[in-house]
Amino acid sequence: MRLSSEARTIWIATLLIMSVGLVTLYSASYENFRVTGQVFYDQLGCALLAVVVMFFLSRINYRVFYDTAYPFYLISVLLLIFVLIAGRSALGATRWFNVAGITFQPSEVSKIAVILMLGRYFSKRNLKLSFDVRSSFYALGRDLLYPLFLVMLSLAFIFKQPDLGTAILVFGIFFVMVYASGIDFKPFAWFVGVCMLIVPFAWHILKPYQKDRLLVFLNPNIDPLGAGYTIIQSRIAIGSGQIFGKGWLAGTQNQLNFLPERHTDFIFAVIGEEWGFLGTIFLLGCYFILIYTGIVIAGRVKDKFGYLVAVGIVSILTLQVVINMSMTMGLSPVVGITLPFVSYGRTSFLVFAIMMGFLLNLSHQRRSTL
Repeated sequence: MRLSSEARTIWIATLLIMSVGLVTLYSASYENFRVTGQVFYDQLGCALLAVVVMFFLSRINYRVFYDTAYPFYLISVLLLIFVLIAGRSALGATRWFNVAGITFQPSEVSKIAVILMLGRYFSKRNLKLSFDVRSSFYALGRDLLYPLFLVMLSLAFIFKQPDLGTAILVFGIFFVMVYASGIDFKPFAWFVGVCMLIVPFAWHILKPYQKDRLLVFLNPNIDPLGAGYTIIQSRIAIGSGQIFGKGWLAGTQNQLNFLPERHTDFIFAVIGEEWGFLGTIFLLGCYFILIYTGIVIAGRVKDKFGYLVAVGIVSILTLQVVINMSMTMGLSPVVGITLPFVSYGRTSFLVFAIMMGFLLNLSHQRRSTL
């Protein structure tokens, strides 16, 4: 099958981002007293598997995504429940399974599961709610509250782990996909307003360390050796890279172990320090091309399910890139979100590979298939 221009662009942009991630991860794990160099080889193997996954998903029958959306979502919820019962705990969180030495994180799977579930649900609905006498509570519940309940079911177990970053992303997906499904603006605005009014009350259910992260975001210097330490070191690393960077394996904050979690959530700081402003712009450009291509594909597909899922994938990719980069620069609170295809994390890596495989499959869909 001949690749479309969109498919070629996705392959090139994704492989470039993977390459940047592997080069940076090698540096971040080099002389790292927290992890060994094995994380680089783990990620390399994961990248090779991701390429296979993307190729396979780009070639399968498109209807498989639709048919498996609900079962896949149910499995993801069951995994979220099971990980709380029998999962591995680390750093005060219970988020992982450890099977035969391989770590698996169910909350990452819930991202694509929620996107597929909402895509199938809204593809059969015509959300034309309005707040007038003709509106019924039944329609409101069916078209908005019921899918919200399904999303909140996943969110409850994700938040219990706790995993605030993924919970925020999943909730953000719901907002975007509801809007993309064609709901009238007025009820959507009311819904967003109600959610915004509820947000301040969430302060009381946050863990102490999550509250500390929010306070440190407002002023990192209130706890420079504790909750504010990582963000201070991250900003120093990014700023010290200047235009051209210090060079590969030459970053002081990285190689002298001043920067914690630099192989996962704060890997963008390593890129900024070693490759400078130009290196970060190159990576941003690759992400922009990938996101823009996803938008083009979503705009061309005739199938509503494919359109909604593509919108969900583009949205979560955009949100995750923006939040991760902004938190490493101190522009948003630290919420523990990886940088797609760059940060170390096998489950996250493969989940985004599944998303790219769907976009590749969708890139040669030019008519309704469902």
